[in-house]
Amino acid sequence: MLISFLPRRAVVAASLSLLAAAGFSACSTRPAEGETAAAGTAAEGEVAAKPAPIDTIKLKALAMRRDSLRADSIVRKSGALPGAILPGRRIVAFYGNIRSKGMGILGREPKEQMFRKFAGVIKEWEAADPSRGVQPALHNVTITAQGTPGKDGKWRLMNSKATIEEVISWAKEHKCILFLDVQPGHSTLQAELPKLEQYLKDPIVHLGIDPEFSLSTMPGVRPNQRIGTLDAKDVNFTVNFLARIVSENKLPPKVLTVHRFTRKMITNYKNIKLDPRVQIVMHMDGHGEPTLKKDSYHDYIVKEPVQFTGFKLFYEYDARPKPHHIMTPAEVIALVPSPLYIQYQ
Repeated sequence: MLISFLPRRAVVAASLSLLAAAGFSACSTRPAEGETAAAGTAAEGEVAAKPAPIDTIKLKALAMRRDSLRADSIVRKSGALPGAILPGRRIVAFYGNIRSKGMGILGREPKEQMFRKFAGVIKEWEAADPSRGVQPALHNVTITAQGTPGKDGKWRLMNSKATIEEVISWAKEHKCILFLDVQPGHSTLQAELPKLEQYLKDPIVHLGIDPEFSLSTMPGVRPNQRIGTLDAKDVNFTVNFLARIVSENKLPPKVLTVHRFTRKMITNYKNIKLDPRVQIVMHMDGHGEPTLKKDSYHDYIVKEPVQFTGFKLFYEYDARPKPHHIMTPAEVIALVPSPLYIQYQ
């Protein structure tokens, strides 16, 4: 069973001097030999020394490194951290936005009708691969690229708190995990992801990022005019962001899906750093007839490997024109490597 294309690129051990620095107190002055000074006062004629400021950013970085090293040692022994979804189960997700009929199957049909359909799809995947359990998931586009710039000119809009809480309740009601997907528009992941932190503290909530609608490096370009891009440094920021949430809240690993169907959507993929607290899925997001989809999977996912792989199926686009069809679970499972994240739009 193929877990990863490449040898681990997890965070390497920090230097002993850097680790030791985390235990040092802030600098202070003390009297020279033979001198005395009252506690909290300066010697005569001296200005009282102020405590050196504590570098909280450095301390947090050291804590992150420590937690990553501990996680990595567990992975080396067991193959995965406790509670990890992949590779033990295959995730099968319905994608869209519960407030939109046009973004995907999630939201296109009435709730109960959609969940009846979803239950049938889950059974198909369970029958196609009895050796691997199926984890149902909802994938809700939560920060969505817009056709207008908005007041701040960032061309994106976030779901309301009520909408996010509603889709979380849908997921829990039907024993699903939930992905909150981010299309940053002309904003950045660094600016947008903190808005979702309160929800990502929930063990069932995971994250997706969509380079197609990341346009901060393309001034004046509207979403859907051109395909956007993210760099390895953006993916690494996201991984570190999720890893911190996992450590601080003692959560099982998060799953991060990264949409991709062109080479330029992700640049410098070799620089993406793995962390045991975050399971990265490079997700083939293109639509079309089966041969085209297989070629895209090979060219943009298999040839530029990161960790786990995903594959999207489109109800509205993959089957047109006839005799094209939506690929079956058996056809998708037969891909090499076999995708462990499946998304229906």
